Amino acid sequence: MTIELTPDALDVHGETPADLVLPDRVAGRLYTDPDLFELEMTRIFERSWVWVAHESEVPKPGSFKTTHVGRQPVIVARNRKGEINTLLNRCRHRGASVCEQPSGQANGFTCPYHAWSYSLDGQLRGIPYPEGYEGVLAKGDITLGKLRTESYGAMVFATADPDAEPLTDFLGDVKLWIDRFFGLGGGYPVKVLGRHRFRFRGNWKIQLENTTDGYHFPIVHRSWMASVDAETAEMMSFMTDPTCTTHDLGHGHSVMQMVPTHSDLSADDGTEPLQARFDDLVAELKGTGLDDAAVRKLVHAMHGTGFNLNLFPNVSMSAAFLRVLRPISVDETEIEHIALGPDGPPEVVDPVNRAKLRIHEHFQGPFGFGTPDDAEGWDRVQRGAQAAPTMPILVNRGLARETPSPEGWPTSHVTDETGMRTAYAQWKAMMGDD
Repeated sequence: MTIELTPDALDVHGETPADLVLPDRVAGRLYTDPDLFELEMTRIFERSWVWVAHESEVPKPGSFKTTHVGRQPVIVARNRKGEINTLLNRCRHRGASVCEQPSGQANGFTCPYHAWSYSLDGQLRGIPYPEGYEGVLAKGDITLGKLRTESYGAMVFATADPDAEPLTDFLGDVKLWIDRFFGLGGGYPVKVLGRHRFRFRGNWKIQLENTTDGYHFPIVHRSWMASVDAETAEMMSFMTDPTCTTHDLGHGHSVMQMVPTHSDLSADDGTEPLQARFDDLVAELKGTGLDDAAVRKLVHAMHGTGFNLNLFPNVSMSAAFLRVLRPISVDETEIEHIALGPDGPPEVVDPVNRAKLRIHEHFQGPFGFGTPDDAEGWDRVQRGAQAAPTMPILVNRGLARETPSPEGWPTSHVTDETGMRTAYAQWKAMMGDD
């Protein structure tokens, strides 16, 4: 398929939002139009399953974290029965937030304005000076707003749409890749080790595109490639390897396999040598009494899985960490990077997790070799999009060589834009739903 590339190819007066996305390009206005952004918040972020937590962040009754679904502030809390709820962080009286801590342990939530108090599952349980509400309000009729909440593989999602399809249907074939991703625990469950947040001056979709964009890697991340040992650099040299692919998994989700031999860590046949940089870690783990197989499993998983999994619209499971995006405005986005590691006996997992955090910081930290370069690229896309915002953004790389995988997934090379095309197909479907 060949389409003439004219600057105004998507500048059609009276078009609907869905008209701004074609199979091989999207309008630059998708980054710059504030009216489109407002529609995205209602049609996408209030209707999709949005990732809100990893279960390790709310490990026991009373554990909570605060986050957002789109622009709506929410509290993710585990109640006395062990159930996880996603509650709107808004008092039912006069609208004040009832919790401002990022995470913690609580018996419930109390509004600081008039002290209305709520249980961990959102029930109103106390009102000061209740005589003023006799014949006006019954406590049992009032709860914090509650979003549908479902989990898969310790990943917790919420949606404001009561009629949304079940989470397992929305994830579809992504479930296989979530299962593989948590192999990064090396035989142990996975927990959150830490996080950092930053903002960039650009539209949220610019970052959404990035996670399964292998084309930029050796260009943007030259400094990182030069800073690592030869074995790691060789492992990430995937630009001309035909076995490295990107799959369209449906519903806007995609997976980019940079190191296919590490996609399923449980399939390790024991023949690949462990990297020499981990010799001290191997010795320390053997000193705890672990057998050779258990040590190998942990060390083989040090870099995580060999793929980036993009879940539309707001989270990616990227090799060994989570990247979460939150739209702030049409030209500002908050990013949260969440480091992950095994959860087990301290004498075993502590040295592993120290090493994992150093790897994470080397690329993802504010002084790392990866994040600052990525953020500069995203900023530049937003600045450039101000020029001729009707001019199309091309997502056509590899379109002519995209073929079905044995599983039926549209598939192309790791440097191709298959992941972007499926994300924009989902965007088109949701934005066209009136």
